[in-house]
Amino acid sequence: MYKVGIDAPYPPFSILDENGNPTGFDSESIEWIAKDQGFEVEFKQVSFDGMIPALQTGKIDMIYSGMTITPEREEKINFSAPYWTVNQTVIVKEGSTGTVDDLKAGKLTVGTQRGTTAEIWIDQNLVETGIMPEENLRLYDNPPLAVADLINGRIDAVMYDSTVVEDMIKGKPVSKLGFIETDEYFGIAVRKDDTELLEKLNTGLDNLMASEDWTGLIEKYKMK
Repeated sequence: MYKVGIDAPYPPFSILDENGNPTGFDSESIEWIAKDQGFEVEFKQVSFDGMIPALQTGKIDMIYSGMTITPEREEKINFSAPYWTVNQTVIVKEGSTGTVDDLKAGKLTVGTQRGTTAEIWIDQNLVETGIMPEENLRLYDNPPLAVADLINGRIDAVMYDSTVVEDMIKGKPVSKLGFIETDEYFGIAVRKDDTELLEKLNTGLDNLMASEDWTGLIEKYKMK
């Protein structure tokens, strides 16, 4: 039995249904892979910034929850082959006069989830270069908290993964301002020494992506 770390809600990748059971693109994918490769899984809810420590200490056996493959993370853990590509979307409150160029010029106060690649991009490209003051980057435990502060006027913009923004802003007085092309790749993460598990995941992922079920999952969760 392998324990799968997820951070839900993160639609369409990780979702909790009305009974609190995990579903979503990633959750259904690992269940397919588990059946294909002959093992069982159980899901563990973990905060995103605690995922890697939980994996390293054995509290979970893999991370399958929209985690981007980065060089920094690869120093600590191993990743499967990429299974999805994502960029970053910038959202603002309706009526805002801010632009993506304003964000890139460090003129906006920007919020995002702690531990995400949005934080990494803003930190590396704006804060560390001196373009944006460090206090203009606000970090939150989850994206809805950032959106709430955006609506309440405490920050100027929110930056987050393009694939999940649509669900995140639905019915709220915010709009998409534009995109930051980061060309990130999602992968399944495992411990460095779990080579056998990594091989099973890569084989199962190849089989899933070659099957009609992969297309079915993409259509079901409106991934494109």
